Amino acid sequence: MFTEVLVAVVIGGLILYLVQRSRSQVLKTEDGWWGVDAPPDGEEDDAIRPFKVTTNDEELEDLYRRIDQTRPVPSLEDSQFNYGFNSNYLKEVVTYWRNDFDWRRQVNKLNQYPHFKTNIEGIDIHYLHVKPKKVPDGTTAIPLIMVHGWPGSFYEFYGLIPLLTEPSNPDDLVFEVVCPSIPGYGFSEAPHKKGFDSVCAARVFHKLMRRLGFQQFYAHGGDWGWLITTNMAQLEPKTVKGLHVNFAPPSKPGLPVLLSIMLGRRFPKLFGFTDMDIQRLFPPSEKLGVEMIKETGYMHIQATKPDTVGRGLNDSPVGLAAYILEKFSTWTDQNFRNLEDGGLTRKFSLDDLLTNVMIYWTSSCIVPSMRFYKENVSRGLYPPHTKMQVYVPTGFACFPNELMHTPKLWVKQKYRKLLTFSAMARGGHFAAMEEPQLMAEDIQNFTKIVEKKKK
Repeated sequence: MFTEVLVAVVIGGLILYLVQRSRSQVLKTEDGWWGVDAPPDGEEDDAIRPFKVTTNDEELEDLYRRIDQTRPVPSLEDSQFNYGFNSNYLKEVVTYWRNDFDWRRQVNKLNQYPHFKTNIEGIDIHYLHVKPKKVPDGTTAIPLIMVHGWPGSFYEFYGLIPLLTEPSNPDDLVFEVVCPSIPGYGFSEAPHKKGFDSVCAARVFHKLMRRLGFQQFYAHGGDWGWLITTNMAQLEPKTVKGLHVNFAPPSKPGLPVLLSIMLGRRFPKLFGFTDMDIQRLFPPSEKLGVEMIKETGYMHIQATKPDTVGRGLNDSPVGLAAYILEKFSTWTDQNFRNLEDGGLTRKFSLDDLLTNVMIYWTSSCIVPSMRFYKENVSRGLYPPHTKMQVYVPTGFACFPNELMHTPKLWVKQKYRKLLTFSAMARGGHFAAMEEPQLMAEDIQNFTKIVEKKKK
């Protein structure tokens, strides 16, 4: 009897040790230098410089000349968006872009929020820093960093920012928002050396938040923003008070995930699967196999030879628009592939879509933005961060038309302190831009729960 008790105590102690050890693990990283040549002697320039988006006649004339010289390619009959961006509808979009879209007006809209740049690890980091106009007496604004993905930009958050910094409900929390551009995206300088991956971006954004005076903050992200903010939580779990994401594909599927794929359809309650989970996951050969293959060809190109196709997109505004906007069609709703216009304006305005395209065009960032895929894949299928769980309080917004559906069971395998899992009423991959009100409500709900637990 004594031996059995002793064995049980030893096993229990070992399990407790392993659990505590995993909770105390933090992601390791080292400072980098991504500027031209070797780093200069002396301290890093930590100056924060105001920045404004600008344009001029020369830039617009060059754009119009290139649009006028485009060579149309007819789409196949009855192909809709199943072969990519339909050429018939592309002609309509380009005609609007050339004749009616007012980039100068959109530049003014971009500048409605304060922009800044600061140099970190040798490259200029662009970001928005939006402070609330009014904070209720006895409270302080809650700092929140929001990180975009590809092929989006900081502009994805323009509908969301005022809902967080100037909430209409007096019971809502008031946020102070920072929206950086990932290095190589938008107006952030691209790394000049190989190897800049999501962990490097996470480290740089931690430095940015410290430079702005934040010792603790919340983080939100989707697409690459999901991975970068997750890495931020893994790097400094005591600094990130709460993590909110709307995209969380399994980074390293374990046994519970594999068993749920094999048995979840027959025993849904065993895995906590909802009707939506069953609809989006089964049959897995189609939903997780064929559908993923249909929508991830771009990823293979960008993870292997991004500079080749990127060179053509950087020269052709029409090609760039087709490449980017096709994602805003299919990733918003896969059924939009069967529509002649790709359903683009069912969820977004052409002005907003073309503004995002113009951020890529005017900054010439399409090639470095695509390189981010290669830098991350070059680390191997399972770099250290994929093997680490996250113990920061986490909230997940599950939008029904997300590119890859992630049920609660799967999210919990990675995020061990999952406080909220919200089945959203509608929305797809670009949820912050498509459904800013729903996103704001979920961020509010999650943050209120964390703040109450902190008290």
